[in-house]
Amino acid sequence: MKLAFSELKSDYSRYTYPYVIWAFPENGETPADLFERGFLPASPDLSRFYLCRNIRVRLGQFELTSENRRILRKGAGILSEIVPRADFDFSEERRQSWKAYADQRFGEDVMGFTRMDRLMNSPVISHLLVYREEATGRELGTALLYLEPDRVAYYYFAFYDLAAFQRSLGMFMMTSAVQHFANIGYRAIHLGTCYSEKALYKTQFAGVQFCNGAGWSDKLDELKFLIRREQVPVEKHLFDTPEYLEQFCGGVAGVEKLASFRLGDPV
Repeated sequence: MKLAFSELKSDYSRYTYPYVIWAFPENGETPADLFERGFLPASPDLSRFYLCRNIRVRLGQFELTSENRRILRKGAGILSEIVPRADFDFSEERRQSWKAYADQRFGEDVMGFTRMDRLMNSPVISHLLVYREEATGRELGTALLYLEPDRVAYYYFAFYDLAAFQRSLGMFMMTSAVQHFANIGYRAIHLGTCYSEKALYKTQFAGVQFCNGAGWSDKLDELKFLIRREQVPVEKHLFDTPEYLEQFCGGVAGVEKLASFRLGDPV
């Protein structure tokens, strides 16, 4: 892959010079190669990716916890089906339903029709996971996926019936998706980013990891440290923060030892 570093605002008084890291696939690489190195898609055509604090579940280490089982029991009677995007009827009824959901959950027009239509006509959505009520056949929700068998599943956006909150429908959809891809032998499922306490629900799975910039970490206390750090003024970059280095890296020298991202070999 090729990398580009896009500058953010610098703070010369603290010697901090932030960059956003973009990655561009090269010949012979597939999106899974970039997912494995901590990147998520930054463009719907999968031509550009960005490094971020994202969550993945290593499915070879996944097993249902008591909480996972509780969520799945609440969804008893809900069936799911994976549909290739080419075979999916993106009807006007679904467009309107998804837009209403997005307006309520994300904010008015954060996910507008133009953005939604672009996603549904781009390689970043290869399949859809449709959930229906077994007794009535009523559609309850749909998750937008990128799949690269048997390496990577990307659980991107999900739209569902908010009236079914008593069944924890959103959590049921994600949990059943993790279980499904574990059962059919995928290596990992990626669940998006985690920059706030509200996103910690994505960590409720055995085998969960997050990208910390040096590699993949399975230390949830480290992730919570980073989230708390977002709530206060930050004066140093992460790898120059003594508290972080001492708690999670074993000092400055430990950062190099922890670093596992290379351009050649996936981790």
